[in-house]
Amino acid sequence: MAKAKPRSTKKRPKTPINNTLKYIKLFWILFGSGVFFIILVFLLASWGVYGEMPTFDELENPQNDLATQIISSDGVQIGTFFKENRTPVSYEELPQHLVEALVATEDARYYEHSGIDARGTLRAFVFLGSKGGASTISQQLAKQLFTGGSKNKLERYLQKIQEWVIATRLERQYTKKEIITMYLNKYDFLNQAIGVSSASRIYFGKNPQDLKKEEAAVLVGMLKNSSLFNPLRRPEKVKTRRDVVLNQMQKYGYLTEKERDSLKQLPLQLDYSPEGHNDGTATYFREYVRSWMSKWVKENPKGENEEGEQEYFDIYRDGLRINVTIDSRMQRYAEEAVEEHMANLQKEFDKQEEKNKTSPFRDISQKEKKMIIDRALRNSARRKKMLKQGKSEAEIEKSYDEKVKMSVFNWRGEIDTIMTPRDSVLYYKKFLRSGLMSMEPQTGHVKAWVGGVNYKHFQYDHVYQGARQVGSTFKPFVYATAIDQLKLSPCDTIPKSQITISAGSNGVVDKDWTPKNSDGDYAGYMSLKEALAKSVNTISARLMDRIGPEPIVRLVKKMGVESEIIEVASIALGSVDLKLSEMVGAYSTFANQGIYTKPVTITSIEDKNGTILYQFVPETRDVISKEAAYVTINLMEGVTQSGSGVRLRTGPSSRYDLKNVVTGHPYKFRNPIAGKTGTTQNQSDGWFMGIVPNLCTGVWVGGDDRAVHFRTTTFGQGATMALPVWGLYMQKCYADETLKVSKGAFKKPKDLSIEVDCRAFKRNNAQDENIDEFSL
Repeated sequence: MAKAKPRSTKKRPKTPINNTLKYIKLFWILFGSGVFFIILVFLLASWGVYGEMPTFDELENPQNDLATQIISSDGVQIGTFFKENRTPVSYEELPQHLVEALVATEDARYYEHSGIDARGTLRAFVFLGSKGGASTISQQLAKQLFTGGSKNKLERYLQKIQEWVIATRLERQYTKKEIITMYLNKYDFLNQAIGVSSASRIYFGKNPQDLKKEEAAVLVGMLKNSSLFNPLRRPEKVKTRRDVVLNQMQKYGYLTEKERDSLKQLPLQLDYSPEGHNDGTATYFREYVRSWMSKWVKENPKGENEEGEQEYFDIYRDGLRINVTIDSRMQRYAEEAVEEHMANLQKEFDKQEEKNKTSPFRDISQKEKKMIIDRALRNSARRKKMLKQGKSEAEIEKSYDEKVKMSVFNWRGEIDTIMTPRDSVLYYKKFLRSGLMSMEPQTGHVKAWVGGVNYKHFQYDHVYQGARQVGSTFKPFVYATAIDQLKLSPCDTIPKSQITISAGSNGVVDKDWTPKNSDGDYAGYMSLKEALAKSVNTISARLMDRIGPEPIVRLVKKMGVESEIIEVASIALGSVDLKLSEMVGAYSTFANQGIYTKPVTITSIEDKNGTILYQFVPETRDVISKEAAYVTINLMEGVTQSGSGVRLRTGPSSRYDLKNVVTGHPYKFRNPIAGKTGTTQNQSDGWFMGIVPNLCTGVWVGGDDRAVHFRTTTFGQGATMALPVWGLYMQKCYADETLKVSKGAFKKPKDLSIEVDCRAFKRNNAQDENIDEFSL
């Protein structure tokens, strides 16, 4: 039997098949591990390991601070209150070419993926981002809403993973249209333009739906990096980026080559309209609304939260809609009128001040001038700020005379300069100020509100805050009271002779009162209509002597005046201080047939969902008879026919060289206008109150300090200082036929018993032309 061969201890070499199987096994292990690792990475992200992830409710209702909108009566947004100036728009409000530009530039396969573009992601990995990023619109929205940015690279990678997860969730939660809308509403376009709606208004002065293709391309181009492609700072770079967007639109079939080439030839055209609180239109009015809303939210809580605490609306975050009575067109015309005339008037004032040793003050000593400046410094914001910083009085006083850099107001534009705070106070004191308010007498709706010449530099509101001496604009209240009580006609004649009202009677307190006429003429008789037209003081005094101050004050209070009025005889000549808003409300009563309608500025308030939170209820009351109101209107028509307001029809008098001061003349109005000028002592205040049947407008002009005034009444009277603003404003309103400002006659009451036709009156009273009781 043969012996068995011993087994060899030498290892056999591995076959190629075995090696292949090993590598395949290793590959699947590595691949499986990679897949598991990727799944784990995304699971960890979804579990919030890398950072807090949004809940279902947060995805359903992403929290954005929404600006409160102020919407004019003609549907224009005239302002916002905001932490972030965001006004949301719906997809339907976006022009199709804006959406096409966005998709073509930022995410060409947007409608094909579910939040993550696999092809774009692979390309980004392979080429390390050199041939474009992989971020979809959904991912960019996720970043905007929930992750933000980070300077740390590791954190940014982890945030990127979170964005992928959130993007897929957003795609499940929202439609493609909703995601685009949310993204465009969220993006920060800089310069207080949060969201496409604000950006459209701020950069192009229009709503998103009105954007042209090249304008839409500018905004889409900014989405890459709004700081880098800032139209205000880098216009050339922005234009280049805009052209890239247009190229992308052509590439993906949204534009033809011809359209693209034509649009690329267009220059970058901006209509920059900043929306900061100091910018834009109706700045003084918006500040009034802010103050009103601050009180309203405290008095109208939302309700209780889960902890049982009262919650209040936040006007800076809750996206309220405040519907106001202001008409954006009329507001613009009013601001233009104030600017045109005040810039012109200021030139004349500065010219006359060149040789004034106490400029810009008159009729005071150097000591009094110093007292005015010192008082202004004590009340300044600078002093209050330094006191909060713990500075001593000595340090504060010293700082007043140390030069600092500042930007100061000038009618030709802001000036960067260096001056001391003391000098800056003196500089600002020289500027004349103005206020204008315009209102519909029948509804009480305030249509225009200009509180001053420039809100940024002069924040005191001369419509609502400032009470100034009204002068002769108070006289129609005296006449109206006398007409209501005594049934006087505008044609009744009264002696012009001086009258002395004894101390202790009819509001004369400590000594006899003998008013004087400005022209020194006291001879003969004058009709009431002529007396008011020429603002004759002695006739106003005679009316006061007959009726007393108490019924006049009672009438004015019924007309909505809340300022204190002391019952003294001198109110017949306008010694009282009233607000412009009070004067316009009171004068409107005459145009509304004796019915006072409380001025209204806010008609309703809505929440972000359109639910009405507040609805204005008109407040009216009967004050005087229709007859007395109409006769008073008839009297005031005489002011613009032959009196101090005649410039509205003829232009300035040839006696004075006012062609460079009375801005906009000749106005050549032919329609019925009731009005009254007012000029106070030393020309400190100039007034004009003008009424047409459906619009009452008041204008005041004067210095911040009453010592700031013109030397003579030639330039310092209301007909020169204030009337031109009214004339310019009404010219602009009449030129805009869509406003339908009346050119018709005032409504005459039926069965009018008081004769207003003076020719007929003279025929009927040929035997007795004078009123005996006034001739005593």
